[in-house]
Amino acid sequence: MFSKLKNLDERIFDNITRLHKPAFNRIMITASRLGNAGIVWWFVCILFLIIPKWRYTGLVIVFSIGLTSLMGEGIIKHTVKRVRPCHEMDEEDKLLNNPRTFYSFPSGHTASSFSVATVIILSHCPFYVCAPILLISMTIGFSRVYLRVHYLTDVLVGLLLGTICGVASVMLFHAIVPQGIFYTV
Repeated sequence: MFSKLKNLDERIFDNITRLHKPAFNRIMITASRLGNAGIVWWFVCILFLIIPKWRYTGLVIVFSIGLTSLMGEGIIKHTVKRVRPCHEMDEEDKLLNNPRTFYSFPSGHTASSFSVATVIILSHCPFYVCAPILLISMTIGFSRVYLRVHYLTDVLVGLLLGTICGVASVMLFHAIVPQGIFYTV
């Protein structure tokens, strides 16, 4: 079964490589960098924490990012130990420098992105907030495969992990922390 998944990953990888164009490469590099260390998500989180009406959601986002990072980066990556595709490539074929972490499964960029998106969606944020967050999350996830630092299955499992951690964070906060405690006008 794992060999079939590996073959599927390789075929998809090869097909996405055909999309490479200098302008699109720059867009994907920028999208990927938005996810570095969760930069874009910490910025979003700060905005939520500043606005009293959304402060509770901001705290759930902080918890969700931490839970997602612990599960993905701290446990799963070091258990599975799947080598990134870029580490098996020639230097001239790379679009990015090798990431700091050697292992790729699951995609941390994608996991944190969908963790935040899930919390925001479940917090009943308006469409004009949810739609761009979801679009950024999907773009970051796609960029990781496009830039050859993750296989598609790394990104799909990152999406699943982030969604599960986002749902768990919302449920845990609703069960333990009263929402009105952080709401001050």
